[in-house]
Amino acid sequence: MATTDQYSPEDVQRILGLTSKQLEQWERLGLVSAQKAGTERYYDFRDLIGLRTIKQLLEKGVTANRLQKAVSALKEKLSQVETPLSQLRILSDGKDVLVEQGAARLEPVSGQFALNFETRELDERVRVIAKGRSADEWMSLALAYEADLQARPKAMEAYDRCVDADPSNVGALLNCGTLHYEDGNFEKAAEYFERALEMDESSALAHFNLGSVLEDMGRVEEARQHLRQAVRLEPRYCDAHYNLAFVCEKLGAVAEAREHWATYLKLDPVGPWAAHARQRLAAGQVSKSATTK
Repeated sequence: MATTDQYSPEDVQRILGLTSKQLEQWERLGLVSAQKAGTERYYDFRDLIGLRTIKQLLEKGVTANRLQKAVSALKEKLSQVETPLSQLRILSDGKDVLVEQGAARLEPVSGQFALNFETRELDERVRVIAKGRSADEWMSLALAYEADLQARPKAMEAYDRCVDADPSNVGALLNCGTLHYEDGNFEKAAEYFERALEMDESSALAHFNLGSVLEDMGRVEEARQHLRQAVRLEPRYCDAHYNLAFVCEKLGAVAEAREHWATYLKLDPVGPWAAHARQRLAAGQVSKSATTK
């Protein structure tokens, strides 16, 4: 996927591994807002950073409502910051949301400050105790670094350290592969997704990610095999059905493509990709009718 300043909702979902329902819910809560160019809705790179931050915080146990309250409180306290999720460093202890600005760490809802380390001091601590850090600690550090665009190389390094400590950590492999994918390094991304599958062949997400990057690399038949496995493992994986239908069309497998377009629509009939899926089904029906005449 080429680097661009504008990302459609479909692009965002594919890049971050989101569903249309997640994106719609976060829009309703005011966590992020799509921009408009005519009738088209899009997100910029800052929005991508914010959305990834939202995803990470929710995965760490922060509820969507708590996150919404924190963002609202931040907008009030820091009126000069238009998009706090992308402009500030957002952290969580699994319950509360904390915002980091310089050496200060603030809990936005209560307004209380918490102790924090400077980044340089943190780096020094990492170097000192690196040998004794557990896989879980490396994972937490990687997630914290990942929220900061400038610290992405450190996030990748921390994910690698996590895998060194625990080679079976599929989450670290998938996250690091995703970062390489977003950087346009498809070969490196594929390597990490393949390693994830070596650890867990039953991971539908790993098959989906590998299939998606193989498609971008032009290895379309291999992409189809992994996307097929993703939907076998998780039949209700609507994004996998969508991507598989797209790949099947590239390969001229019209009947198989129609099957997955139809399945996608059953699973997500009102999602942002639904209109395109209906168009493809209609186009296939017209082609079929013309052939039988």
